[in-house]
Amino acid sequence: MHGPPLVGWLLVALCAASGAYCLVRMRGEPPGAGRRGAGAEALMGWGMAVMAVPSAALDPGPWGPPAFAVVFGVAAVGALPAARGGAQWSGHHLHHAIGALAMVYTALAMASGSAEGHRHTGAVAREGMATGVPLLTGALLAYFAVYVVRCGLRLVPLTDGGADPAAGPVSWTRRPELRHACRLSMAIGTFAMLLTL
Repeated sequence: MHGPPLVGWLLVALCAASGAYCLVRMRGEPPGAGRRGAGAEALMGWGMAVMAVPSAALDPGPWGPPAFAVVFGVAAVGALPAARGGAQWSGHHLHHAIGALAMVYTALAMASGSAEGHRHTGAVAREGMATGVPLLTGALLAYFAVYVVRCGLRLVPLTDGGADPAAGPVSWTRRPELRHACRLSMAIGTFAMLLTL
């Protein structure tokens, strides 16, 4: 990723922690859609963490952006059938597909920016700077900004009741607020990566 190295390393930590949580959550889920969903989120988190590593520390070379595009493209294609479960679209799976496609777009912009930087020389060169389509970048930024606010509001307790004591203890890997925090973290990471375009 291009931009300040500190931002890159913070994104690496945020996305890697989200991916690690999703892996732990995946182990606690029964086989089925819940486990597949947690696995897909873990792939997203770890893929974003690798993609966010500052280019000064790890130069992905010419193979990096196409490899990221393929990984996230596979994740998007895998999320689309789940998003169209039955007659209605599942909001979470659709968001996951949009997030994966946003990462494909970011990877392709990185590849085009890197190729453009190598073609030019002198003071006008933008070596390694990613470029994207401003209208599409703006639309994705708006989408993820709204998603971050919406997801953040879900973390704010609306009642004083708390958890139902009759329901018994809930494993920390199955707590809904942790799932929301994980999704919020990845959405913030996506938003920050899009800002570098």
